[in-house]
Amino acid sequence: MVLAVVAAAIFVATLVVVIWQPKGFPIGYTALIGAVIALATTVVGLGDVPTVVGIVWNATLTFVAVVLISLILDEAGFFEWAALHVARWGRGNGRLLFVLIVGLGAVIAAVFANDGAALILTPIVVGMLRALNMPAKAALGFILATGFIADTGSLPLVVSNLVNIVSADYFGLGFAEYAAVMVPVGIVSVLASLGMLLAYFGRSIPKRYDVLALTRPAAAVKDRATFRAGWVVLAVLLVGYFAADPIGVPLAAVAGVGAVVIVLVAARQPAFLFARQTASPVLVTTGGTATVTAGSNGTGGAGGESGRVIPVWKTIREAPWQIVLFSIGMYLVVYGLQNQGLTDYLAKLFDVFGDHGVLVTALGVGFVIAILASLMNNMPTVLIAALAIGGAGATGLTHEVMIYANVIGSDLGPKITPIGSLATLLWLHVLERKGIHIGWGQYFRTGIVLTVPVLAVTLTALAGWLTLIR
Repeated sequence: MVLAVVAAAIFVATLVVVIWQPKGFPIGYTALIGAVIALATTVVGLGDVPTVVGIVWNATLTFVAVVLISLILDEAGFFEWAALHVARWGRGNGRLLFVLIVGLGAVIAAVFANDGAALILTPIVVGMLRALNMPAKAALGFILATGFIADTGSLPLVVSNLVNIVSADYFGLGFAEYAAVMVPVGIVSVLASLGMLLAYFGRSIPKRYDVLALTRPAAAVKDRATFRAGWVVLAVLLVGYFAADPIGVPLAAVAGVGAVVIVLVAARQPAFLFARQTASPVLVTTGGTATVTAGSNGTGGAGGESGRVIPVWKTIREAPWQIVLFSIGMYLVVYGLQNQGLTDYLAKLFDVFGDHGVLVTALGVGFVIAILASLMNNMPTVLIAALAIGGAGATGLTHEVMIYANVIGSDLGPKITPIGSLATLLWLHVLERKGIHIGWGQYFRTGIVLTVPVLAVTLTALAGWLTLIR
């Protein structure tokens, strides 16, 4: 009993410091300190360390690789190019622009993870709105919609959200197996989100906007070689994700190779592949006087083939390496809750839902996890819930519903409060730096109104889709 209290105290203290994020205490170091205390108090044993590392290494390294790819492509102008194209497709129709921005956010979230959509697309959208001189109320609607869709659109693929990868790894779900269930459910989530966003912000969206105020999409591309390589890498990654499972290759290896390739292209390595062509002399005649000048090799400038313009090593340093330490440390702390039997109470609650059919199971488990995620962050929540589901007595379809309801609750639940996910806290910080303040009270009032209906619709779609295909 004493160890159970100690385990709970360590968990709460670690979580408070992680969410608070005091200066000088990165989340990874904070979680590791919590893990060390858990080891010192015997809440967890040394024998649990390899078990935890074995559970989280693939998830965290895959996530870091995907985010690193998105950071490099952002530096190349990839996302700004896409956003400007989308804005032009709106043809001056404000409501259509809103729909297209939400759609772009959903696509980026699915392919580049929720962090990529929230942290990369948001500054681009802010810049675009300022260029269009959007009214403050309308701009706020676009910005909140971008942040909201980043998480609600992160269901379809295993790589779309770190919690997806953790859950899929823990329960042994393959990439294709996961996608077969969650792509249709994810589409429902995006459509439900779009409906709620239009209902909530529709009146504030201007009917028209000036397309001519937008920059040309081509001008956004800062590094053409990396930009073009990005398309190839993404295509190969999607094929690789599906091909990796049958041959036993971890997703981290596939994503890691993609990250290495895009980094090498951005760094112009190996150098001989990007060597400048020797310029041919050109004879220029001016006023009867002939002079010889250096010929153009066509590779100079910001978008040149051989001139490196992306701060590659700075971008690598800014990748979310702390999440590796955070995952290991936080999971050890959470593992202490399981060792002391605290996750058994949640398992019993899940079994109660499981006794009342697939729909009740989906809604019950999903909403409980969503509430937990909104109160104590989604990363520890998905770990606790996975351990509880593993300890529950449910089997077959009921067990499967619990697994996917855990993902949905952990992905959507964080939108209720600002502390629900680290991505949301970082997103709010990015907005502050752009001079846009969204208070926690304002966020909560918006988040709960938007999230609860979308969560209910998505969980209902999960129950119906799994019943249909199983």
